[in-house]
Amino acid sequence: MSQTDNLNYREIITKAVCGKGRKFTQASHTVSPSHKPTSILGCWIINHRYEAAKKGDTVEVQGSYDINCWYSHQNNTKTEVATETVTYTDVVPLQVKDDNILSDDVQVMAKAIQQPNTLEATISPNGSSVVVQVEREFLTEVIGETKIHVAVHPDGTIAELDPSMFEEDVTDEEFEDLDPNFMMGDTEE
Repeated sequence: MSQTDNLNYREIITKAVCGKGRKFTQASHTVSPSHKPTSILGCWIINHRYEAAKKGDTVEVQGSYDINCWYSHQNNTKTEVATETVTYTDVVPLQVKDDNILSDDVQVMAKAIQQPNTLEATISPNGSSVVVQVEREFLTEVIGETKIHVAVHPDGTIAELDPSMFEEDVTDEEFEDLDPNFMMGDTEE
């Protein structure tokens, strides 16, 4: 009889990451200044706010931000800043998901790993507005209650298990998400 035949198994209910997703988005927005722009002097994004909720096999991130476009008008003799508040909805599919969640009471976390930023701002073909290209990226996680099975040895000793039982292939995406400073305590939030 092998040592693993003497093992008892326990079911433990715990909170765990039961779903993960990631989405990169590029969007185009139109800013309507009060004067016809002559040239674009700068464009930046501020006041980014968002919240996330699970919708089926996806996480829906709804948010808003302000686009500030600094431009010249009247043949480059005057400048102004035009501000436009835009809203968006990003639907992030869950690439990793555990269908064994014990209840619908889940916690959804979303992190902007690429805050919205301006790629390019140009005067529209009609010459009266500014077209702003924006990019953003989110990482989402769904945390819920799930059940795990744990081997328990009857006399309390640690059983010798085959190490290959615990080997897992790491995907390129998971490898990119590793924080090299994790063990050093130098992580940035």
